[in-house]
Amino acid sequence: MTSRLTIDYPTLATDRLRLRAPHMEDGDAFHAILSVPDVSRFSNLPDAPTRKQTERTLKWMCEVFAKGKGCAWMIEDRASGKLIGAVRFNRIEHDARCAQIGYELDPAFWGKGYMREAVEAVVACGFAQFALNRIEAWTLPGNAASDRVLEKAGFQYEGTLRQKAWFKGAFHDFRMFSRLVGDGPNA
Repeated sequence: MTSRLTIDYPTLATDRLRLRAPHMEDGDAFHAILSVPDVSRFSNLPDAPTRKQTERTLKWMCEVFAKGKGCAWMIEDRASGKLIGAVRFNRIEHDARCAQIGYELDPAFWGKGYMREAVEAVVACGFAQFALNRIEAWTLPGNAASDRVLEKAGFQYEGTLRQKAWFKGAFHDFRMFSRLVGDGPNA
């Protein structure tokens, strides 16, 4: 795969969800989701982000595909059309055919399988359309709900990278998960 993506922007659909390209017009709805303290509690996103911080994140999400460095999707509930979250390949390493996945979801939709459904759709797209071999994710210790999402989507826990990153004024351990193209649907 070259350093630039050679596929069209993929719009994905599941039984309950539509995953589409982000737009700056998503700012208000995305900001409302990111403003819920529990949404960013276990992430490197700012707690209680300002509108300007949300706009910067959304702008990056809108541009990352065109730059060939990743791909972001806004998650919509198909029944209502409501924006309920985001999922993305934060980084694609083309030579290694590897990507790192990240996501956020409106807490009103937690515990109902929506994020697992979105992650599974993005993983399938990653393997089929982006020709990836490996998809990685990290969680912070204590984020059992995100661990479960990844495990139900076929990811395997690989270990903990101690004090891997610095954000929010502290070092953080990363619990690393991965899924390989050769893994079964529920590896």
